Amino acid sequence: MMELRDVRRRFGKTEVLHGISLRVPEGSFTSLLGPSGCGKSTALRIMAGLDRPSEGQVLMNGADVAELTAAQRNVAMVFQSYALYPHMTVAENIALPLAMRRMSRVERLPLLGRLLPAARAKRAQQAAKVAEVARTLGLEGLLARKPAQLSGGQKQRAALGRALVRDPSMFLLDEPLSNLDAKLRVEMRSELTSLHRRSGCPFVYVTHDQAEAMSLSDQVIVMMEGRIAQAGSPRELYETPRHRDIAAFIGGHPINLFDAKLDRGRLTGPFAGVPLRARADRAILGLRVEDVWPDPKGPIEARVRRLEYLGNEVVVHAVLADGTAIRALAPGGFAPAGPDTILRLACAPARLHLFDAGSGIRLPTRGESAAA
Repeated sequence: MMELRDVRRRFGKTEVLHGISLRVPEGSFTSLLGPSGCGKSTALRIMAGLDRPSEGQVLMNGADVAELTAAQRNVAMVFQSYALYPHMTVAENIALPLAMRRMSRVERLPLLGRLLPAARAKRAQQAAKVAEVARTLGLEGLLARKPAQLSGGQKQRAALGRALVRDPSMFLLDEPLSNLDAKLRVEMRSELTSLHRRSGCPFVYVTHDQAEAMSLSDQVIVMMEGRIAQAGSPRELYETPRHRDIAAFIGGHPINLFDAKLDRGRLTGPFAGVPLRARADRAILGLRVEDVWPDPKGPIEARVRRLEYLGNEVVVHAVLADGTAIRALAPGGFAPAGPDTILRLACAPARLHLFDAGSGIRLPTRGESAAA
């Protein structure tokens, strides 16, 4: 298990991490999610031993490892750039960590090493391990190729193989799929999930792509401006975001956010017909696109501006009576008469989010039935 306790990292006078604390349970798949510059890669490098905290503790299984190198921690790092040696074959790239760890400098020499019985035995063991890893990752037919002869997905699998061959205690992955096209990213997500399940090792995955984090992880840690904004399961982050900024960051479609006024705890204005109560006079109302849809009996009136056709679904861009923009989700066959068509929208009161207008912190709400 990896744990950071009140870790701070400064570069000169600039503090990048502001006392973060997190736990990576044994066997978990944890994602560090956040926008560029939030400190997630710095946190990963500190876990790896490639950087050291200015303050705080780095613990593995309860022992402080802040001063240990990555090799001493036995963690495997997979980078965005793959970091494969272009003059080596896939097999040689994968075997490199074993050669560096188990063979002397003389034994690693290409010609002399082959004459030494001990070196030959070690090379045979390495070849067997490389073959085992190649089978796991579907690289058997690519072992003799150089990196220039590989596709992006194949390079990524080779980089994973080089990490896997060491039997590490933990995998640390820094945006490893960002260089791949959309189709390959989806395929590699499945491969990473399978690899995690087979290895049983904890994975820590850095990404700015919330779809990757939500689909891969059992724990997501959202970082913003060098702090941990929220940590929890993907479902917890989606259904109960603690802050308006987290609600805006999580989700396949950008959430609708409105300035909401309440009269004795009830919504007023365009949302007056929505059955919801809260202890506030003014708040920010969050309504996910997928939680609002066209319904002739819906309580919200809007005017269609344009449609965003996505195949099996349509994002309806509309405006409320006061001119506020709203987006709703409809089936792929939805086809209003045209722009400026008046339609009514319904929503699920239990899935509405209210945030304090000043602090952005989540407010408790109580959805009611239409008859209430």
